[in-house]
Amino acid sequence: MRITLAVALAAVLVAGCSVDTAGPARAAEGFHSALASQQLDAACAMLAKQTADKLPDPGQSCAEALRELNLGAGGPVTEVSVWGDEAQVRLAGDTLFLRHYRDGWRVKAAGCEPVHDLPYECEVEN
Repeated sequence: MRITLAVALAAVLVAGCSVDTAGPARAAEGFHSALASQQLDAACAMLAKQTADKLPDPGQSCAEALRELNLGAGGPVTEVSVWGDEAQVRLAGDTLFLRHYRDGWRVKAAGCEPVHDLPYECEVEN
């Protein structure tokens, strides 16, 4: 009886702890959709604050900085990995890293490519 109760309790706990992969996927797609439609201010609004603050050079706006970067084509989501408040979203043409804040998922890094035996190298990052 105790084993059955423990197994049932574990099953309820696991079922209640589903990982949100849709939120980061929507945020990554929204970011690339804004880039593709040249809504660069909207894309900047989807960045984490530290990333948006670090992106522009002095005297340059975030939108101007994004215009100058090569962030890839985006495309459909191919994989989403979530670790607590952090996520990696792989699109057909880009890899992004996101963080969940009170107001939703924000892009911490974009235009990321793996480097052999090293961390990703990203065009936009904090």
